[in-house]
Amino acid sequence: MTGLLSEADGLPVAVDNPDAEGLVLLVCEHASRRLPEKYGTLGLSPEALSSHIAWDPGALAVSRLLSVSLDATLIHQRFSRLVYDCNRPPEAEAAMPAVSEIFDIPGNSAISHDERRARTEALYQPFRDKLSSFIAERKQAGRPPVLVTMHSFTPVYHGLQREVEIGILHDEDTRLADAMLAAAGKNKKYIVRRNEPYGPADGVTHTLIEHGLKNGLPNVMIEVRNDLISNDGGQRVMADYLTDLLGESLKELSQ
Repeated sequence: MTGLLSEADGLPVAVDNPDAEGLVLLVCEHASRRLPEKYGTLGLSPEALSSHIAWDPGALAVSRLLSVSLDATLIHQRFSRLVYDCNRPPEAEAAMPAVSEIFDIPGNSAISHDERRARTEALYQPFRDKLSSFIAERKQAGRPPVLVTMHSFTPVYHGLQREVEIGILHDEDTRLADAMLAAAGKNKKYIVRRNEPYGPADGVTHTLIEHGLKNGLPNVMIEVRNDLISNDGGQRVMADYLTDLLGESLKELSQ
């Protein structure tokens, strides 16, 4: 363990289904609301620590169901994005935010250069290295993966209701997003939109750029409104829908 993570904390990165035969590599950067022992509560209330600012509720559960249905490897971060947001590069202020939505984060106020480096080395770098090595091994084996990152978002943001239910996000490579949006257009089960409620201008495509674009891999980020995946039933319904959507889209890309 590093000086930041204790033995009780364990490793920062988890890998489910490492020997999967499917094409898809699932990534969940905001899987957990857990904080390393060293940080206590970061000065936050239980309400804040259970809210969306700490993690993406439901995202890991849906990812795990997709890992089974798609026979996909899943790589996820084991600690809260409040300590380090693994979908942001180290130089980004949002990697270790002092404010998130309506909450001030006292434990992230005026972080020193040394502290930023310690968090980067303990949490971001192992996550980045695990993704990089997995992709490199798959490419060397002649099985380059398709990168799919899983997220969730709040139904209400700064007092405004969000109509979109599923966002299909992309950066410069639109191949997989285009195929998914076309497939979703045939099935009106959900309100599915391109680059909503976030897009590249919001700085949310770091993982897609770093591990998808730079490796020439088809890639997409899926955002699901978290009220739709707040329980087991909703998670299973969503996973079934996304399994079908991805399956149809991957077939389209392979033609």
